[in-house]
Parts: sequence; C-alpha cells; structure tokens
Amino acid sequence: YTLDTACSSSLAAVHLARESLLAGECDLALAGGAQVIADAAMFDALGSAGALAPDGRSKTFSAAADGYGRGEGAGVVALMRLSDALASDAPVFGVLLGSAVMHDGTSSGITTPNGASQQRVIRRALDAAGISPQSVDYVECHGTGTVLGDPIEVNALAAAYGPREPGMPLRLGTAKSVIGHLEAAAGIAGLCKVLASLRYEALPATLYSSPRNPHLDWDGLCVEVVDELTPWRGNVQRPRRAGVSAFGMSGTNVHLLVEQAPATVPLASMTPNEATTDLMKGESDV
Repeated sequence: YTLDTACSSSLAAVHLARESLLAGECDLALAGGAQVIADAAMFDALGSAGALAPDGRSKTFSAAADGYGRGEGAGVVALMRLSDALASDAPVFGVLLGSAVMHDGTSSGITTPNGASQQRVIRRALDAAGISPQSVDYVECHGTGTVLGDPIEVNALAAAYGPREPGMPLRLGTAKSVIGHLEAAAGIAGLCKVLASLRYEALPATLYSSPRNPHLDWDGLCVEVVDELTPWRGNVQRPRRAGVSAFGMSGTNVHLLVEQAPATVPLASMTPNEATTDLMKGESDV
C-alpha cells in the first residue's frame, strides 16, 4: 500500500514493514520511496514559504543555513526477519533493531519542528531496539538546513543520546548536503547511506556545514559533525550502530536504529554505482 506523511513517508513505510514482519503478516516486505520533480508548482509554494535555499544547497549545521535544495531519486529496501534471511542465505546489509513513529500533535506548527516530540520518538525507537543510547555511534539526521530547525534537532539528539563518555561524541551527518532533500524519499536515502557506510566502514562527509550554527553550544554538546570522510571501524566490544531520522512537514516523526550485519554472515556484495561512490566521497554537483 501507499502512504503520505510528507518528508517522513519512506521511513514510515520501513517502520510499517517491520511491524508487518514481526506480526507474521508477511515474510518479505519491500519498502521505499520515490521523488520526481514534475512541475514548478511545488517550487513556487516552498519558495513562498521560505523553505528553499537560494543557492540550491542544503547547508545543514551551518551558520549560513537558509533552507534546503530539492533533489530527485528513489530507493527501496527488502526486509526479512533475520532468522529467515540467514536460513535462506539472503544477503544482509544491516539489521533493523528498532523503529518508532509519532506525531507532533497540536504542539507544533506545520513547518516548525518540535524538539520534545523528536526526543520521544528517538527514545521509543531505543526502547524497541532494547539498546542503550550510548551504544549508537552515528545518526543520519533529517537536517534540512534551517537556522531554526537544525538547533532543535541537534539539541534533541544530544538530550536523547546523552550523556556520552569523554572522547566518544555522537557523530552527525546528512545526505541532503550531497544529493539534496528528496522529500518523500528523504528517509530511504538516509537509510541507504547508513547501509553503505556500514558496508564500507566509513562515514561520508556532510558538505557546507561550516561555519557552525552559532545557536548551538558545540563545545558543550557531546556531538560531532562528520565533515570529512571518516573511518567507521568495528570492534570486539560491540557492533556498529546508527540512527536514522525523518521528520515530516505533516508532523509525523520517524526514527530507525540499524546495526551492522552479524559477523558470521559474509558481507553482502555491493557494487558501488556512480551515485553511491559520490555519496561516500562526499561529492556534489550542485
């Protein structure tokens, strides 16, 4: 079936697919989203609302953040229960540990993020996954690149995932700085980026993130923006884990928690195509 929760649509689809698998309603689920810019009407509407960056670049976490750049694309993931995937020798790119969906309700305007709601959806996802906040290394942020929205999201992440051990900050990034905001497909783009990052043991750069947004206490918060290609190695203490966020203009917030594939499973084959290679290098043609 189809659903529309604006910019959180594709991650909401992944959440519902996971719920269907756990309930035994299906054994294989395909979930994803697509974004095609077919006419100029939405450009006009978003431009009038002040949502679009004049230069077409999403400058997330930056003092120069002034809206987002639109992008096009599509992504789909196939989900199975892990036991079924292992039994069938299906390639495993990552494990979806937990997910949560909730709505801002009347506490937020249509274009204004709600930090308290963002914290709640993250904590619900952590509870569903049964893991501690400190065991998560990285979060693929919604990160639209606005002076108001970015601080609300980063503060919510710091609150939900903190406190952290010294020298072990929560790393933050967003694919929007490279490929633009795919709107209905934004969440699946972020999830695909995380799966690629797990596969290649590296976190891509978030572009245009400097100078940092002055409305955030970067020294006081235990967070760190990944602004250059950064190794993401595994260790024997625990598997690598990441969160993925998508917040819809409709008020529907989604958060997923993903873990690297089990060590006993051979790495799934993944041939980097041009788009994935550019994403991992942190390149943009904008």
